Amino acid sequence: MSAIEVLSREFATLPEVLLEQAIELGAKTAVVDPSGGALSYSDLGARMSRAASALQRDGVGVGEAVAICASSSNSYVAAFFGALGAGAVAAPLAPSSTADSLVMMLNDCGAKVFFLDAGVAKQLEGVADQISAKRVALDGSSAGVAFEEWLAPKGSKPTPVTIDPDQGFNIIYSSGTTGAPKGIVQPHRMRWGQIRHGVYPADSVTLISTPLYSNTTLVSFLPTLTNGGTVVLMAKFDAEQFLKLSEKHRVTHAMLVPVQYRRLMERADFDGYDLSSYRVKFSTSAPFPAEIKAEVLKRWPGGLVEFYGMTEGGGSCMLLAHEHPDKLTTVGRAMPGHDIRLIDEDGKEVAQGEIGEVVGRSGAMMVGYHNQPGKTSEAEWCSPEGLRFIRTGDVGRFDEDGFLTLMDRKKDMIISGGFNIYPSDLEAEIVLHEAVLEAAVVGVLSDKWGETPVAFVALKPGQTIAPDALKEWVNAKLGKTQRLADLQLVDQLPRSHIGKVLKRELRDAYAPAVSVG
Repeated sequence: MSAIEVLSREFATLPEVLLEQAIELGAKTAVVDPSGGALSYSDLGARMSRAASALQRDGVGVGEAVAICASSSNSYVAAFFGALGAGAVAAPLAPSSTADSLVMMLNDCGAKVFFLDAGVAKQLEGVADQISAKRVALDGSSAGVAFEEWLAPKGSKPTPVTIDPDQGFNIIYSSGTTGAPKGIVQPHRMRWGQIRHGVYPADSVTLISTPLYSNTTLVSFLPTLTNGGTVVLMAKFDAEQFLKLSEKHRVTHAMLVPVQYRRLMERADFDGYDLSSYRVKFSTSAPFPAEIKAEVLKRWPGGLVEFYGMTEGGGSCMLLAHEHPDKLTTVGRAMPGHDIRLIDEDGKEVAQGEIGEVVGRSGAMMVGYHNQPGKTSEAEWCSPEGLRFIRTGDVGRFDEDGFLTLMDRKKDMIISGGFNIYPSDLEAEIVLHEAVLEAAVVGVLSDKWGETPVAFVALKPGQTIAPDALKEWVNAKLGKTQRLADLQLVDQLPRSHIGKVLKRELRDAYAPAVSVG
């Protein structure tokens, strides 16, 4: 059976497709690791099978988790796909997590085998005795058994396994921006729908500049390979290196988070690179300012597509920015087959044009949070027809054309003196000042108002302005109920690994002697 025939099936698995691609594409380059050479499709299929065989040898059963925490590399790719080939659930973890969080996630997923590298091993030195999983060093370091030695012998093939479509494909842990990380279990059925997506054709070259433990990355990484394209890995994003790799490999597709677009657009030499090979750039995971979208459209060849959705799944929106330049302040319309609605505090749908919490339903939905049925229930909404939706926690409004404008995270909305204040409205005013690069507004306790807004602002390089002067300038433009109680300048805003501003950190770090007025 050919890879095309496998992809045309109602359901199959990623290893099934890759093994067919290994036969059909052979020496074609599948993965380029700038620091570790290239893997052909034949090599990738063989190493995936050897890793899967080794995992089965080590007692990893169908449906059990395999944890991976390391920088992106060819070995990381082989280990990830090997876990799936063994019938296991891949649990990619963020190296940027604290040691305690990593231990918590390892215990939560129950991994018997833990792939890591020297950097992660150093981070875990103080808690190593709390980790029972067998450690395998992807970089060949002393962090564990060297990956090349651990692999099953050449030519090894795993024992065939049967995969249920609703079985876990991967567990992705939330960034913890709202508390302790939660394990989001995404089933094979969900990934299969993404894998079959035709956005990444066989001649695509996709530059992967976000980490492989992120859902943002996987929605580009997986379809590129299953459709026979080539992925180019970056161990860590660097704007200059991104541009050089784009030019060198004639990159056609890339998924970037908004802060990466900002850093690229800020480079004085951006227009000097040949980016004419690009067909489409994608963005997701964090708010994408309209002015940056406009600049990308003007200066970067190829289309620009923004996706709005959650790792948990549910409904997603898509904005074809190059086709709708008049809608850049929105995140687009519901994707085909996706049902997106807005609900009020009582769980009732709001009328057209009104503001409500975004809930969504589609074929791409998580099974639930691993070992947390209560949290899973909290994340769900049942429609009047009895259908299951995923709650996003985002507040938005549809315009008359069905385009969704996001206001804020529901939890970030500030209620001051009985009035609802949306931080995004205030942030939009602050960044209009010529000295301001970016801003984040959070609500803090107020004796007088219950809550009141405080702004954290990063200035453009070389710009200076007194905080009080900037606050006065902003407040003159805001409504009486919106005015800032305080404004603080910061070198940069704290962000998660996919570029989301960590407002909880800003809120927690703000500690005036008494609550503000």
